Amino acid sequence: MLSTLFGPPRTWPDQDLIGRSAEFDPALVLGAYRCGVFPMPLEVLADDMGWWSPMRRGVLPLDRLRVSRSLRQSTQRYATTVDSAFDLVVSACADPARPGGWIDARIAAVYTRLFEAGYVHSVETWDDTARLVGGLYGVSLGGLFAGESMFHDPRLGRDASKVALLRLAEILQARPDGDVLLDVQWVTPHLASLGAVEIPRAEYLRRLSAALDQPDTVWPVATTSRRRGM
Repeated sequence: MLSTLFGPPRTWPDQDLIGRSAEFDPALVLGAYRCGVFPMPLEVLADDMGWWSPMRRGVLPLDRLRVSRSLRQSTQRYATTVDSAFDLVVSACADPARPGGWIDARIAAVYTRLFEAGYVHSVETWDDTARLVGGLYGVSLGGLFAGESMFHDPRLGRDASKVALLRLAEILQARPDGDVLLDVQWVTPHLASLGAVEIPRAEYLRRLSAALDQPDTVWPVATTSRRRGM
């Protein structure tokens, strides 16, 4: 069920940003996800962390995931792993040269601790020379996977982030109950091309409450997770 750490949703402002705090630690972050809230640094007040719950929440229904012929062919060019290079994925996602970069040292440190505790997972995409060319990471709670960030190397990893997403979808679709909420926060053109849609905040919170009551996803063991193709 939903947490009320941030108060009843009916009291939240009618905007994506619902709060800010100087406090920021792993327990607070987990509590936020159980409320339908996620952290992202504020640009104006750099010392405070912003807490967000979009009025129009982006989700990616797995039964609507669009896999083009070229993307399916791309899966044969790469190998994927799970939880094998989390630090490298976060570092690549946090590259300050990326447009719209928002991952700072506080985010990296807290999500690393959550990864070590088993709440955060990464999917990595590798080329034939064992170079990391794409990946993603996010938070897994019950039937929820909250995607935080994804990246691809624009020179070496065409479609590499999409290949990581397909591996993630495969893991989530293997859940015995077949019920999962894949949260992508906001819908970008890139995510929309893969089937992501927007739903109202209230609808997202209803789906989240049901997802949190589901068993946790079983994740592959990192040392045996490497595979090629889909």
